[in-house]
Amino acid sequence: MSRPTLSVIVAARNEAHQIADCVRSAAFADEVIVLDSSSTDATADVARAAGAKVHVTDWPGYGRQQQRGIALATGDWVLSLDADERITEELAAEIRAAIEQPVAEGYRLPRYSSFCGQFMNHGGWRPDYTLRLVRRDRAGFTEHFLHAHMTVEGRRADLRSPIIHYSYRDLDDVLEKLNRYSRGAAIDARDQGRRSSLSRALASGLWAFCRTYLLRQGFRDGRLGLVLAMYNAQTHYYKYLRLWMMEREA
Repeated sequence: MSRPTLSVIVAARNEAHQIADCVRSAAFADEVIVLDSSSTDATADVARAAGAKVHVTDWPGYGRQQQRGIALATGDWVLSLDADERITEELAAEIRAAIEQPVAEGYRLPRYSSFCGQFMNHGGWRPDYTLRLVRRDRAGFTEHFLHAHMTVEGRRADLRSPIIHYSYRDLDDVLEKLNRYSRGAAIDARDQGRRSSLSRALASGLWAFCRTYLLRQGFRDGRLGLVLAMYNAQTHYYKYLRLWMMEREA
């Protein structure tokens, strides 16, 4: 019996500063496919030089872009990866073992994420399991505006070694994502028929802070644990404030 093959899919735009490290960390796979959404920097060239197969496309949304990647993949299994994520040697070995002797059609992988240069162990950030490794013929993606996620037809299991996630590089990155994520979350909430009000926006922000900093013990991550709790509070506040404003404009 032949060895099962693996395709890694990366959706990217203007990621020239970090795409090479991402692609190299996935070099254990049989192919790495980068879908470059018409970057204005050297993302495509850097990814090719690192060993990826690059397809330059438009941007139909994260979920649909990942579905394109699944359609382009030739491996028996597909692994979805973001440009700011890395596969460690330990995780690569665990992935190979999982697809060679599978106990499920899809696997959730934990992520170990950084916030402004510090890896966070609390506040709901660890463990952070996400479905990423799926048999290609069982794989799909949702079409949410924000945070579309992988789906699988069949059983799921968990791996132990984490993806290393270099998220929220600095304060500028935090503020940019605060705006983008709160807007995307509001659009998804509107499309789901949800409603909001100013009081709900305020209450949601306060609850998000208490949940992150107190219930999920974000205070144990020190000063940046407090910053993260305040960021989560603002994201939820602006999500419901935007939703309320959308209703008023309609």
